[in-house]
Amino acid sequence: MPHVVLFGDSIFDNRAYTGREPDVITHLHALLQPSWRATLLAVDGATTSSISAQVRRAPGEVTHAVVSVGGNDALGNFDLLSTPSRSTADSLALFRRRASEFETNYRQAIESIASLNCPITLCTVYNGDLPEDQAALARVALMIFNDAILRTAFERSAGVIDLRLVCNEASDYANPIEPSGRGGLKIANAIARAAGAIPGGASSLVWK
Repeated sequence: MPHVVLFGDSIFDNRAYTGREPDVITHLHALLQPSWRATLLAVDGATTSSISAQVRRAPGEVTHAVVSVGGNDALGNFDLLSTPSRSTADSLALFRRRASEFETNYRQAIESIASLNCPITLCTVYNGDLPEDQAALARVALMIFNDAILRTAFERSAGVIDLRLVCNEASDYANPIEPSGRGGLKIANAIARAAGAIPGGASSLVWK
């Protein structure tokens, strides 16, 4: 029986933010045929360092692993947007150090998931619904984190869901950084397509 397991943070574990609307895993269960299973191991607030603990809880019959992690790591580096700098070179050097640290942690997280010996799909960090004065700078800063995610995916021949394209409307968010019920449905659709559970995997949102 195909079994999709979701690892990561509140992008998948968004029940606390959807009110009366379904969360990602509820939407996913509704999309999948009876011959498929789906399990949520993602935990709100998780970072790259949390993934190995989630992997230890994984059921033995995982056939598809989908990972959305890195957003909380990025939030932990939010000070990059306001750190004083003497020059552009100094700013770039600071970004490089933070990016290198994130990439090391992210690769270790994905290495632990690779031990499950099943196909992996990685999600980029979306841009959120931030106030406009923060949004433009945040999009630029997130590029360094998403670059590490995309390169890790391509090097491992993993699938990719670009959440920046999936959650691209204000109504996709329950608050500036968490997916709403509507956003959760779009994410669940992308997961189901990436796993091959429903048609449409070859799109601008999902790469295999």
